[in-house]
Amino acid sequence: MSQIDWLSHLLQMMTVTGQVEARCVYGSPWRVDFAHSAAHEIPYHVVLKGSAIIEDPETGTARELLAGDIVLFPHGSAHALHDGSGRMPGRTYERQVSAGWMLRENDGGGEHLDMLCGRFFIEPPHDRLIRDYLPRTLMVRAMAGRGEAGIGAASNHLASLVSMMRIESAGERPGGHAILNGLTLTLFTLALRAASESEQAPAGLLALAGHSRLAPAISAMFDSPARPWNLQDLADLCNMSRATLVRHFQDGLGRSPIELLTDIRMSMAANELKKPGMSTEFVADAVGYQSVSAFRRVFTDKVGMGPGQWRRLAREGEDAFALGVHPG
Repeated sequence: MSQIDWLSHLLQMMTVTGQVEARCVYGSPWRVDFAHSAAHEIPYHVVLKGSAIIEDPETGTARELLAGDIVLFPHGSAHALHDGSGRMPGRTYERQVSAGWMLRENDGGGEHLDMLCGRFFIEPPHDRLIRDYLPRTLMVRAMAGRGEAGIGAASNHLASLVSMMRIESAGERPGGHAILNGLTLTLFTLALRAASESEQAPAGLLALAGHSRLAPAISAMFDSPARPWNLQDLADLCNMSRATLVRHFQDGLGRSPIELLTDIRMSMAANELKKPGMSTEFVADAVGYQSVSAFRRVFTDKVGMGPGQWRRLAREGEDAFALGVHPG
């Protein structure tokens, strides 16, 4: 089994859409503040040209973004972007282009920034899976590699993708908005892959999946979640003891392997329950539960409502959590 299969399974499990909201072309001094996003939204920024300082007011941390850098906020955290000069920014102007996104410019005459801003939308209950297993801030760098060794790297694919996004956002050609929004889904996938391939992968599922000894267990759980896995089975796949496996997961995720397996199963169950003719009993068995009562108990704990209520709300289109998930 390929060690990167887990990512395909994860993304097949959830409905993800993307939207470019603005292209920001600023001359310093400039500053933009972003409020905390809704639970199902992941803001992102792509620096096309220039540089920016990004601050997380909750943690008090700041990092520099350079051309080709991509930053995602899986927890929807409030954040600020600015030029780093500390000077008072001037007036900002914006206009909506025919493609549907905003072009924002200012009066600043200093060093210029060119940046795309947007967000990803993840339908519940999968948004909780993302929040629990990805870091507050996910930053990756797109760079064009040299030579054969760099051809397949995710960071090099990102470089090509960022170039395409810059070209499409520079004009108002037919289909530009649709192409940009379509490219954002590839951006999301490549960003996760690049982060997991990095030698300094962020804490969470990305770091564990990139760990060569742990990848077999993670891939197995995503590939066959209904199988009655136990700690010994998963430890054997990784050629390590149960205690060592649990320690790696607790250090990296703050959760046990079985907790990850349970979250995967409940995400799959949520999808299955939406389908016509799928009874709770059938879905419970399909995701590895012989006891329907046990399945109902776990599902309610993870999703916040019972399988029957989730099914009714999802089918009737009245799920309050889903309002606004799909951008208009």
